[in-house]
Amino acid sequence: MHTELSVLIVEDDLAMQLGCVQALQLAGLRARAVGTVEAALPLIAPGFAGAVVTDMRLPGQDGLALVRYVQQVDANIPVIMITGHGDVTLAVEAMRSGAYDFMTKPFAPDILVEVVRRALEKRALTLEVSALRATLSRREGVAKLVGQSPQMEKIRRLVVDIADSPVDILVHGETGTGKELVAQALHDLSSRRHAPFVALNCGGMPDNLLDSELFGHEPGAFTGAQKRRIGKIEHANGGTLFLDELESMPMGMQIKLLRVLQERQIERVGSNQPIAVDVRIVAATKDDLLERARRGNFRADLYYRLNVVTLHLPALRERREDVPLLLEHFLLLAASRFSRPLPHICDQTLRELMAHDWPGNVRELRNAADCLALGVHNDIFAPAGEPGVDGGHTSLSLAESVESYERNLIAAELRRHDGSVSRSARALRIARATLNDKIRKYGLSAA
Repeated sequence: MHTELSVLIVEDDLAMQLGCVQALQLAGLRARAVGTVEAALPLIAPGFAGAVVTDMRLPGQDGLALVRYVQQVDANIPVIMITGHGDVTLAVEAMRSGAYDFMTKPFAPDILVEVVRRALEKRALTLEVSALRATLSRREGVAKLVGQSPQMEKIRRLVVDIADSPVDILVHGETGTGKELVAQALHDLSSRRHAPFVALNCGGMPDNLLDSELFGHEPGAFTGAQKRRIGKIEHANGGTLFLDELESMPMGMQIKLLRVLQERQIERVGSNQPIAVDVRIVAATKDDLLERARRGNFRADLYYRLNVVTLHLPALRERREDVPLLLEHFLLLAASRFSRPLPHICDQTLRELMAHDWPGNVRELRNAADCLALGVHNDIFAPAGEPGVDGGHTSLSLAESVESYERNLIAAELRRHDGSVSRSARALRIARATLNDKIRKYGLSAA
């Protein structure tokens, strides 16, 4: 039981009041008592850390009035009603008004303790979820780009520097590295943040459908076009258009997009009337567009038009030191979303997370965090035992355990490859420059 939670008893019968307090205290619960609703009201405020037990019949205001007051202050505070045999109808009305439970006199002390324990467990979970949500609400804007690695520090600085510039931007990175998150941060930090942020995936969409999605159409423009439709570009006017998987955009559409970038105007399908648009385009790709242009699979002029500013997002395996921060962030999200307590992570799970190559990058780590929060198995974790959740704390913090594991892993690879940084970097699947940074960070020597 949460040690900070307590029980407020509202009972005017001194013998009953004393009996309830003693029963709860003998069970290890904190309790205090008052004799009237009027005395209880100043003690109840939003975020009240506990539960209320109240008699129905009291001098002055009755227990039902207290239930309604608590509902107005904080509807998640559990209120348990004590009633006489003749007050069952009032107890039902109290439940409809928001009471958590009711007990009929006379009742045994262990019944009181059982009902109160359930109410306090519910309240503890509610308070923890509220605290998690408050923590998450503070992580806004560029703070959503979680990580302390040099690569992420550079990304955050660049996002802040270019967010309010008028240039279109190309974001490059593997699947799951957070390209849309970067695009959203660019929008949120710009003067365009009050206008729409519109996202469109260019992959797997036929030319005619993509044409209508981007530019809109007039009635009768093609079979089935019964009324005017505003396209994504026009809808994003004044704001930001995020084009994901740009490499899969058909060549014909690339020509039209290039024209929009150059002239800042569109024509709906079936219309010859140009419409001026003020839209910033952030395009994302997982491919090398220049190489695709050399092979004739992408327009070079569109690549160079978008390549004014390019943000390269590193794969998660290239910034393993960010795994603990990302894991904490996603566990907070999952615990809040699923209304679950925040789980502790055991050493074995941490080793498995750090050793994993993360082909799905940050998105895959988020899925793993969801599994940990729900207490279900994920293929990343070893099949034996409860996946990743430990009832107690490890002797080292999460970040310290990660750094210790990463240092030992790098040292082992350097020994295995006779101090060759290049071969070790290939074995660890990270860039040589990244490995050199980590060697310096951990005070290692290639020798």
